[in-house]
Amino acid sequence: MGVNWRPTFDPKVVHRELEIIKNDLHCNAVRICGLDIGRLMTATADALGLGLEVWLSPELWNKSQKETLEYIRKAATAAEQLSRQAPERLVFVVGSELTLFMQGIVPGRSLMARMKNPSFWQDVKTGTHNAPLNAFLEKANEAVRGVFSGPVTYASLVWEAVDWSLFDFVGVDHYRDARIKDRYLDMLEPLFALGKPVVITEFGMRAYQGAESSGTLGFGVIDGRTLVLHQIPVLGRFVKPRLNGDYVRDEALQAREITETLGLLDAAGAGGAFVSSFVDYLATFSNDPIYDLDMSALSLVKTYAKGRGTTYPDMAWEPKESFKAVADYYAK
Repeated sequence: MGVNWRPTFDPKVVHRELEIIKNDLHCNAVRICGLDIGRLMTATADALGLGLEVWLSPELWNKSQKETLEYIRKAATAAEQLSRQAPERLVFVVGSELTLFMQGIVPGRSLMARMKNPSFWQDVKTGTHNAPLNAFLEKANEAVRGVFSGPVTYASLVWEAVDWSLFDFVGVDHYRDARIKDRYLDMLEPLFALGKPVVITEFGMRAYQGAESSGTLGFGVIDGRTLVLHQIPVLGRFVKPRLNGDYVRDEALQAREITETLGLLDAAGAGGAFVSSFVDYLATFSNDPIYDLDMSALSLVKTYAKGRGTTYPDMAWEPKESFKAVADYYAK
């Protein structure tokens, strides 16, 4: 998407974070996403070495189907060596929400162009995106299984009618916001009926009042103009990214919404769920609400532009209330 979400990739920091994810959050699995295959393999090898199950999710956004397929095959080839070292603990995710993030399923060369296309929601309602999506997933599944011996899945949107016979797990990114709160589990019933483990590959909540009822889970609260200007070389240092309105920080809301969702999914018999996300290094915390970009983040920790945390003095972040809530839930 034109932005490096983790500008500094320090394997020692990654290792420490994975240790915390396992030992303090009490997670038994982690989903690792990113573009750079070298980084992905480094983080995955580390997580597997710690005993975590890894759902490896290489992400190449806004490219053609041919380019995406070649990238997926390359990533799966690299992952096979790790899979041999940890059989059944490395799951390869062939893509994520490809109707949105890959060219060729619906019209438009970029994510925003696809979303703003007048025909987009009509295509979704009529299901015309499903045939080209499944045609691509069939090719991707074949390409991955040709070089990778472990389990394979896809991280879908809830309105993508995927041919799940191709995959070992049913995977769906499914957020519980105000529009669907009363039918959140009902929307998963057709997937549970397939008889395969259903794993929620992505869900979460932001930490400000009203995020749960915004209709977009709080997405879009950063002033995009300041964000773009901030990235301009030299001149960007004079522009500080800010929020686009007055928001009130509410970590308790984030913690409550996440644990309520975990409880619902657990009771419904979901095979697993991945909380999105652990850390967001671009959305830094500030005591001044207008510059508190962390309110826009789904992360369980708040990052600092300068300095260190107190709970983990070796880390540039501090756990939020949601961190403790998830840790307590998993510990039980």
